[in-house]
Amino acid sequence: MIKTALKQALQHKIDTKTKPLGALGKLEDLALKIGCIQNTETPKISNPTIVVFAADHGIAAKGEVNPFPQEVTAQMVYNFVNGGAAINVFSKTNDVGLKVVDAGVNHTFDANLNIIDAKIDFGTKNYQIEPAMSAAQCEEAFNKAGTIVENLHKNGCNTIGFGEMGISNTSSAALLMSYFTNTPIENCVGSGTGLNPEGISVKGKILAEVYTKYNPKTAQEVLATFGGFEIAMLCGAILKAAELNMLIVIDGFIVTAALLVAQAINPKVLDYCVFAHNSNEQGHKKMLEFLNADPLLSLGLRLGEGTGAALAIPLLRASVNFLNEMASFESAGVSNES
Repeated sequence: MIKTALKQALQHKIDTKTKPLGALGKLEDLALKIGCIQNTETPKISNPTIVVFAADHGIAAKGEVNPFPQEVTAQMVYNFVNGGAAINVFSKTNDVGLKVVDAGVNHTFDANLNIIDAKIDFGTKNYQIEPAMSAAQCEEAFNKAGTIVENLHKNGCNTIGFGEMGISNTSSAALLMSYFTNTPIENCVGSGTGLNPEGISVKGKILAEVYTKYNPKTAQEVLATFGGFEIAMLCGAILKAAELNMLIVIDGFIVTAALLVAQAINPKVLDYCVFAHNSNEQGHKKMLEFLNADPLLSLGLRLGEGTGAALAIPLLRASVNFLNEMASFESAGVSNES
């Protein structure tokens, strides 16, 4: 069906349900968007899955921008595998699949663990000294992430959310935000995993020096300079999911930073995105405003891991279920005349 005709048909279907016009608010907008993405008047959420990419950052080794040591990244990956993290609880609660990816953790995991091994390297370089990764590594991250998304799609997943784990990745995200939104770096820096005001000030000064050290020209060059392997994989995964007409659930500050890169490469990816929540990390609200995004939830979250995405997926289910299962005025024999 031609998109314009489909949109009109979906809107008519929404408007003739047994409710006042617009009474289901954002759920109506979601139903319309999901129907347009899936090119059908009867959209569905199939095998929704959260993919959590984990990696380490070279700058974390010095401990100047992060209150937790770099080793916490690997420790949290074990926590994911053992089912003990918030994302495990929320994905289980809401019947959402969960995949954990080693994108570049500075640790060697046992091959028998339930982890997708897509390691690019044992963490990025310290961008205080040199670019975080090479162009070839950035491209490798895109390719590996694309394969992961393709495999999920082949197994029936049409709705994908993303999460991340990586000590110091809020620093990378702040640098990416500053570049793509043209926001002063001090307005992009937040507490991350719990920095106090003094720590935030130090972090801001360090990142300001990093920002002025380089002059990247393309979106991928910016990503290679300031990013982490998990952020590069998030970017590649978003691009591939959009290419496959999947519904993409955007989580918080880090995932939105990856989206800033992805939409700079291909602006059409935004057509496939829904925004799970407004993170409590300082820069996230500004990112959302830049993208003209309207998040579904505002819960004061700043955990990452894909937790906001896992919490939002039931709303996606509700939106398509009301569209498919709720009676119309005609089928219910209810008058809709005032």
